[in-house]
Amino acid sequence: MSRKVVGVGIIVLIGIVVLFSLREKQVNKVESVDSVFSPEENLGGPGLEPHPLSIQALKEGEYPGSDIVIEQTLDSGSNYKRYIASYKSEGLKIYGLLTIPSGPVPRSPEGEVGWPVVIFNHGYISPSVYKTTEKYVAYQDAFARAGYITFKSDYRGHGNSEGDPSGAYGSNAYTIDVLNSVSSIKKYPGVNPESIGMWGHSMGGHITLRNMVVNKDVKAGVIWAGVVGSYPDLVERWRRRMTTTPQPTSTSGRGRWRQELIEKYGEPNQNPTFWNSISATGFLDDISGPVQLHHGTADSSVPIALSVSLSDLLQEHGKEVELFTYEGDDHNLSKNFSVAMQRSVEFFDKYLK
Repeated sequence: MSRKVVGVGIIVLIGIVVLFSLREKQVNKVESVDSVFSPEENLGGPGLEPHPLSIQALKEGEYPGSDIVIEQTLDSGSNYKRYIASYKSEGLKIYGLLTIPSGPVPRSPEGEVGWPVVIFNHGYISPSVYKTTEKYVAYQDAFARAGYITFKSDYRGHGNSEGDPSGAYGSNAYTIDVLNSVSSIKKYPGVNPESIGMWGHSMGGHITLRNMVVNKDVKAGVIWAGVVGSYPDLVERWRRRMTTTPQPTSTSGRGRWRQELIEKYGEPNQNPTFWNSISATGFLDDISGPVQLHHGTADSSVPIALSVSLSDLLQEHGKEVELFTYEGDDHNLSKNFSVAMQRSVEFFDKYLK
């Protein structure tokens, strides 16, 4: 046999070995991707639990709440009483600010009806400095003066509340605390359980939207400057908008959820099934009532595009929604506070009274 033939044979043999090696690597690579992004791991499947951050997990949960306990009586408002109260959420004692209108409980010819309620969801305040009676005083006061019972949960890990402050985006913990607050307030004497609304600002808007696609007890919602985008929006649009500030890109617990979810489940375009499963915007057919949105065009904390997008989506789903934008106003609607609050009260009056 000639040297030329032997040489060709060796080259062919080497080529076959390399080909099989490359193919094995490719198979291993595919298996690795499937193991990271498999639907069974992310979303649950036959005999498996849904992902704990998913809307389905919230829907399958139980939120019995508890009796509300008055912990401290505070100075009264103009026409309402103020208390620090507590309730239970997943076995944790959660504190909150409760206001009760003064005067007799509303009645109808058929008998006692009860006060309408606004569940009040505050935005991000560092848990290390949060106090039950500070911040959002004027906001809560406006609804209390208008004849509503109001209840502002501190959330776990805030103030004197038990538990760890896990954040609102990488965990459903705060949403669960609010779901339990709804169940708890329904038990309180003088409450009309058929007239419960929910107000949320910023992070509290995110919590409000998640509650409204899960809990039919919430008859109407008002959201100011809300973090109300889908999770792909929060990863791809909110992060870019906020690169000049430390708020969501921090390596602390506030921003870590993004990286942890991406590392485990891939980017939204790699694994849309998972990212849609954790987004309230994917469940708008289930929303429990009309929604009113408020957002300033100069908001440097949460892009107005999130509220505009939610408004469009709600309309596409045939849901009742109002969107008010405020030219040049900031995250707290400082320039238009009175107008925005009047609109908010009137909205609740329309649907809860």
